[in-house]
Amino acid sequence: MKAYTGKVLWVDLTHGTWHEETIPDAIYQQYLAGIGLGAWLLYREIPAGADPLGPENILGFLPGLLTGSGSLFTGRWMAVAKSPLTGTWGDANCGGTLAFAIKQCGYDGILFKGISNRPVYLYLDAHGPQIRDAAHLWGKDAIETEDLLHQAHHGKKQPAIATIGPAGESLSLISGIVNDRGRLAARSGLGAVMGSKRLKAVVLAGSQRVSAHDPMKTKLLALKCSRDVILPARLLHSRALTFLGRAIGKLPVGFTQSGALLARVLAKWGTVGTFQVSVGMGDTPFKNWTGSERDMPQVYDAIDPDRVRQSEKRKYHCRGCPLGCGGIVEMKGEITESHKPEYETIASLTTMLLNDDLDLVYEVNEMLNRGGMDTISAGGAVAFAMECYEQGWITQEDTGGLELTWGNAPAIRELVRQMIARQGFGAWLSDGVKKAAASLRPEASQAAIHAGGQEIAYHDPRLDPGMGLHASVDPTPGRHTSGAYLYYEMYRLWTRIPDLPPALQVYPRTRRYTPGNGNSQASVAVSNFTQFYNSAGACYFGMLIGVDRVPIFEWANAATGWNLTPAEYLRTGQRIQTLRQMFNIRQGIDPRALKISPRLTGSPPLEHGPNRGFHFDLDEFMHAYWKAIGWDEATGIPTQETLQALDILDIVQPTEGVPV
Repeated sequence: MKAYTGKVLWVDLTHGTWHEETIPDAIYQQYLAGIGLGAWLLYREIPAGADPLGPENILGFLPGLLTGSGSLFTGRWMAVAKSPLTGTWGDANCGGTLAFAIKQCGYDGILFKGISNRPVYLYLDAHGPQIRDAAHLWGKDAIETEDLLHQAHHGKKQPAIATIGPAGESLSLISGIVNDRGRLAARSGLGAVMGSKRLKAVVLAGSQRVSAHDPMKTKLLALKCSRDVILPARLLHSRALTFLGRAIGKLPVGFTQSGALLARVLAKWGTVGTFQVSVGMGDTPFKNWTGSERDMPQVYDAIDPDRVRQSEKRKYHCRGCPLGCGGIVEMKGEITESHKPEYETIASLTTMLLNDDLDLVYEVNEMLNRGGMDTISAGGAVAFAMECYEQGWITQEDTGGLELTWGNAPAIRELVRQMIARQGFGAWLSDGVKKAAASLRPEASQAAIHAGGQEIAYHDPRLDPGMGLHASVDPTPGRHTSGAYLYYEMYRLWTRIPDLPPALQVYPRTRRYTPGNGNSQASVAVSNFTQFYNSAGACYFGMLIGVDRVPIFEWANAATGWNLTPAEYLRTGQRIQTLRQMFNIRQGIDPRALKISPRLTGSPPLEHGPNRGFHFDLDEFMHAYWKAIGWDEATGIPTQETLQALDILDIVQPTEGVPV
């Protein structure tokens, strides 16, 4: 028995029909599952020029190769489609319970094509798929919808549910897909794709067994990994994190950070535990990327991870995760509890807006979870509007009376409400900053911070240029999980693949500001590894603990019965990365047009804070990356030689603009 099921489910919403497709073993060996299988299917099925909100676009839900196999950190699922936000390959990653539920239904993917003429949801159990009416659910928020569907399908097995909220229904291009009452596959605007298909929800209640080719080996590897990873966190205090971050921010050198320390932080606080360090070292942006902690000196006391932890009622784990970084926190008001906000949400709603009201963060996070809107893009949109207001590019008359001054909590709350509902002034921001800026004077585009149309997550490329590079060259632009120099240091890939350059324990900070010194080779390795572990269903936090502690390659072999080396798995990752790039080329995307906003490269440089004065040449980094991965150095289009070497010419048709 192998960890993959060998088939996917296709649902045609136009005709209300469905069919199964058997996937050959050879395809799994070439593309694994998750994002890799999704890339193979969507490249094959979505024609050039497809409207992302039209019937030709396909929305897929895909668990990872290792999901349910008994391995750790492998409970993630991918949503994939052509992105309506960027026009590129679109994907969004999420944890929780849905990935395993897809496998228990007997599939490695559920894919939707066409458009229903009425609101519907898919119900899937041991008796097979059913397309059911969702008129009574349309207009309800994501958590209300999930609760109603749990009531309707309550039985021996609690179903796993993915749904959209009002933002997805109104086709907001920054809407996501919600599961587990507030966990989002948030990026790429895929909630709008689901809304365009009038697909309100997916309800999964299968009970098939999922295993691995060698379950005993998988279990033994998991036991060893648990011993290596789960270390006591009692000695840590948030004040120590503040001190550490500030010390790093003042040093003229960088150093490789510890995955063991990250595991302790995540186990105790979750991702908010990284906030103090990130602020101090210059990773966290302020005031729409124009400031530093000098603009918000109260930040450490106002947004203290220990305060968040004190409000935590209970922790929760994604399936197969030993850390449990998620949590449910107490709230004031009519709604008494919510998901603990993640680091990205905290930064989005505090430092970016100069807001020090933690209760407001809880409230707005819950609003966005219920509405089904990406907290990263939402915060970026509000920050853009505040800068426009400060500069006089919009006025209080334009905003309908909202005083969009920095840190104005009532204005933030109301503006987010309007964005979710696509009402009033907020409707102007419901499709992200790139579209909003297009209606203003040209200089406003300088304040619209994005890559290819997608708002950037809250890790400053002026500290780590690798973050800006990956946000610009990945086929899904603007994604912070795509890669960074820090990630290479923490993944520790050179311990398993000797041909890769080892990271230096201590190095001059300026070493990161050139694509030389092995940086381009490291960046390509990160891209390839990211596609591998996204196809495996692994969590990138787990991977940051390091492949010398987390045996992800051994788990892949134990789950499948293969005997591939880590280098061969990274080669598979390169094949997936290249096919995603070819998807963009066929859709008419110019890779050179997906660059991050100049402000993030230090143009103009910051005048204060840990990143003051730093600048890097993004074009130089991009050309070096393209050359290293085997794409045309000048255009970013994969070369014919690379397509042939990766054995993907069987699916990639000759495309105009591809060098031959």
